[in-house]
Amino acid sequence: MKLDLSIIFNAKTFKMLAEAYGWTIFITVFALLIGIILGTLLAVCRVIPQTNIVSKALNKIAGAYISIFRGTPLMVQLFIFSFVIFANVIFINSKVSAYLIAVIGFGLNSAAYVSENIRAGILSIDKGQMEAGRALGLSYGKTMWNVILPQAAKNIIPPLGNEAITLVKDTSVALIIGVNEFFYVIKGLTASTYNVLTPYLFAAVVYYITVAIMSFGLNKLEKRLRRSDAR
Repeated sequence: MKLDLSIIFNAKTFKMLAEAYGWTIFITVFALLIGIILGTLLAVCRVIPQTNIVSKALNKIAGAYISIFRGTPLMVQLFIFSFVIFANVIFINSKVSAYLIAVIGFGLNSAAYVSENIRAGILSIDKGQMEAGRALGLSYGKTMWNVILPQAAKNIIPPLGNEAITLVKDTSVALIIGVNEFFYVIKGLTASTYNVLTPYLFAAVVYYITVAIMSFGLNKLEKRLRRSDAR
């Protein structure tokens, strides 16, 4: 098997790969957004004082959610979303449905992991901060939002960056539900050209460069946060 770059670097194929790569980034960004929003809610449900039946129920529900999504394979979850839960739902057309299902599936899965990162960040803040906020007359919610979470963000952002990197690579799994993302096109190229080496090597390089750029940005952000702590 020889390396044949003409398979990749021709106008039609390169345009197709660029479009598919754009969908990979699209799924990553919006899935991470869902993960952060839902993950924050789950984390708060896990750390609020269990003083009544509502707080206890929220804690149990959040714990069960996290356990289920972390304890089952992502591929199985995507199959369930695509062929069971959303099997008879058509948003606009089947192609758009697949992309939306991928965003929802990856987002809900990501939320389980993000919530644990956020919960760890919240618990890293001294309990005296919450007590000080409550002593000033702030409600629990306002103290959490205005005092605890801003301080915890410095500990939360690095793991969130790692989650984003993981999502970029995991999007390749979306091909099983027919999403025309980057790796889906790569596999199509191997089938149509009978050349495995060139498409897969190109895919590895693209994923590596993407992760390297994200890691560089994350390292820069971490250094900036450390400098702000030192002041």
